[in-house]
Amino acid sequence: MPTPEQVVQAQLEAYNAKDIEALLRTYHPQAEQYTLHGALLARGHSEMRPRFLSRFTEPDLHASLRHRAVVGNFVMDHERVTRNFPEGRGQVDMLCIYEVQEGLIVKASFAVAEPVIPGESSSVA
Repeated sequence: MPTPEQVVQAQLEAYNAKDIEALLRTYHPQAEQYTLHGALLARGHSEMRPRFLSRFTEPDLHASLRHRAVVGNFVMDHERVTRNFPEGRGQVDMLCIYEVQEGLIVKASFAVAEPVIPGESSSVA
């Protein structure tokens, strides 16, 4: 069975490859995604698939790992994600906390910083 770190790394690689099937294979079929300390974003593959596929339409989409910490079955990533916002190409820092059980992500929580778009006078909400 893969370690929690290996599962999350496979998830990151599938995200960057825009490979929806490989990405969903890292998640339990009823996994949940949340904002950190907040609202449910998606529950299960049926809700995650359209969220990821929508993001995968962005030509510059790429997440780079800045730092990773592993504590038991929890993996915490600081990622810098390049995105295509309506205002232009930019980057956003994210804190991603994954809970892995039996080789699958069962819960993920995300804290998202304000996007930085070069040439913009202020951040985008």
